[in-house]
Amino acid sequence: MANATLTPPIGTTFFSLVLTASLLGAAAAWALRPATGDDVQPTADARESAPENLRDTGLFADWTKRRVADDVLAFTPQYPLWSDGATKSRWIRLPPGTAIDASDPDDWSFPAGTQLWKEFAFAGRRVETRYMQRRSDGTWLFATYVWSADGSTAMLAAGTGGSAHAIDVDLGEGRRHAIPTTADCRACHDDVAPVLGFSALQLSSDRDPNAPHAETPTPDAVDLRTLVSAGLVRGWPDDVALTPRIAAKTPTERAARGYLHGNCGGCHRDDGPLAPLGMDLAYALADGSGDDSPIVATTVGRSSHARLPGQRGGAAMRIAAGEPDESVLLGRMRSRAPAHQMPPLGTSVVDDDAVALISRWIGELD
Repeated sequence: MANATLTPPIGTTFFSLVLTASLLGAAAAWALRPATGDDVQPTADARESAPENLRDTGLFADWTKRRVADDVLAFTPQYPLWSDGATKSRWIRLPPGTAIDASDPDDWSFPAGTQLWKEFAFAGRRVETRYMQRRSDGTWLFATYVWSADGSTAMLAAGTGGSAHAIDVDLGEGRRHAIPTTADCRACHDDVAPVLGFSALQLSSDRDPNAPHAETPTPDAVDLRTLVSAGLVRGWPDDVALTPRIAAKTPTERAARGYLHGNCGGCHRDDGPLAPLGMDLAYALADGSGDDSPIVATTVGRSSHARLPGQRGGAAMRIAAGEPDESVLLGRMRSRAPAHQMPPLGTSVVDDDAVALISRWIGELD
């Protein structure tokens, strides 16, 4: 779902199958078992609409203790989406006996009944939990739950699950957090790539130490290797490594490509609604480190229809090699003017770490 907006710092996808892991040396042994708890809520295997209460989505086995259900798996993408400094927790659940089809390692197919959750917190306070579920007809349900100020309830937000009007959450001290509408969710989670952040590259155990705002996976978080070993990801090609990483000439370039993939590539890619723009910022596992890689080939030295603020005449470049201040892509990252900023949704605070990274990368380009 599209990220929400905050003023100033404000602010993941998810699945389940009833399983536990016991680590034996370097190997993980997974066993199916029923969920337990004194407050187990019904799962959403057959649900076609969003329940009014988050506790009824199946995320928690014990609502009072906020204990996540045993068949819900935590995960942490290595290139997280910038959301104005929000702290996030992400989970996924697969219906029992199902698996993700990864025969195309860049385009996973999720079974009907797949559920994902992403929780946003600010200064230790839960604010919202976003929810996705694949319906039986293959379409995706999007909803957002707003937590009460005291954290006792999380109810379906107006403007999600079907209606059209968003609401704001007052975080105090002049900060507000905008809850996305269903339309906002679909602006990023379209029919071509509905699930973002849960993919082979994002779940690789070969994590990029220079990724902006990198998060340390929790001990129970799954990665690509454990998912394949558990049979929850099937069809993985034998000729593709289980520890994919971005091919790059330098550590800066690797982190820059990863940031653009995670924060921009969901919309700017060669097979989505914005494909006619001819700017592909999504990284495919087959991409190399050369200048013919789409992230470079469709940006560096390519003219831009957009212009930098105050620019008059002359050619505007998406990325002007060696000249960060002349690069429209970086200029739009630096802006929070509604008609100019990128990403256009989900943030009202400039990601200074990412701006510094992309600026260094552009400065190193020949």
